[in-house]
Amino acid sequence: MVEPDVDGTATTAVVDSLVRDQAPHVVMNNSDGVLVRVRTLLPEFTGALQRVAEQVLTDPAAASRATIVELAERSGTSPATVTRFCRALGFDGYADLRLGIAAETGRARASGWTVDIGREIQPSDPLERVLGQIMAADTRAMHDTASLLDLAEVERAAVAIASAPRVNIFGASGSALVGEEMQFSLHRIGVAAWAWTDVHNGLASAALSRAGDVALGISHSGETGETIELLAEASSRGATTIALTSFPRSPLAELADIVLVTATQATTFRPDALSARHPQLVVLDLLYVAVAQRTHERSHAAFQRTAQAVHGHKAVKDGSPTP
Repeated sequence: MVEPDVDGTATTAVVDSLVRDQAPHVVMNNSDGVLVRVRTLLPEFTGALQRVAEQVLTDPAAASRATIVELAERSGTSPATVTRFCRALGFDGYADLRLGIAAETGRARASGWTVDIGREIQPSDPLERVLGQIMAADTRAMHDTASLLDLAEVERAAVAIASAPRVNIFGASGSALVGEEMQFSLHRIGVAAWAWTDVHNGLASAALSRAGDVALGISHSGETGETIELLAEASSRGATTIALTSFPRSPLAELADIVLVTATQATTFRPDALSARHPQLVVLDLLYVAVAQRTHERSHAAFQRTAQAVHGHKAVKDGSPTP
């Protein structure tokens, strides 16, 4: 049984606002991957629209072949809701949505990685299949991240970090590990950076921020209270704030001056928060290289000195230490 056209979830005006009122740091357009847009806007959808989105993500290939009536029936909604869903994604109608999904699924097959990577990994699955599933998920997440990432925002972030007297990096749990990796990279090229995982120490450092400093907050959900609090404190002291998150409308993103968006593709035993780690590392690696480019002479000299300093601790081929 399908729903009536007026279902009490999201009116046409509300859906239109999803297209008009994008977060200032993120612009959706038809050049972005369709499924990327669906996943990015999924938290904004409620009720019937959310059911259509979930149906599309569950089986994109089937959605690309379905008529508007068939997609409505499979999602337990109505053709009118599917039409509103298309408008929310920036399409004029259902035909454009189908073509977009079909093109994306076709590219996926041509690239050698499967779109249907949401399949559950069973405890009895052989490692060969598990490896293929993880590789497919990570490959898809990388492609989606590249599609979502605003390189102008990366440029702004790199310029800010390159000239910053001090860079504070905030994150909790898995995001803290990613933050420590970024701190290590920046430190090797002479950028004064600290990664804070303890809230008290982080707040103390954030409170000492000044104009020109940079604060980078990392959170897949963008809803981690401690990270938001730390970034807010640094912002109140005049620091330029950067958010790395998978949700461009999250509280962390709304707080930041610069937003870098990642995509995720969860698998069994590796939910979104864990699958976000590799895309986060890729974005931060890009940011690190961009900073190094803009501080080339200083970075090169610092890297040479740090490499020379640790060289004596490397083993030689015969197993004896370097004199």
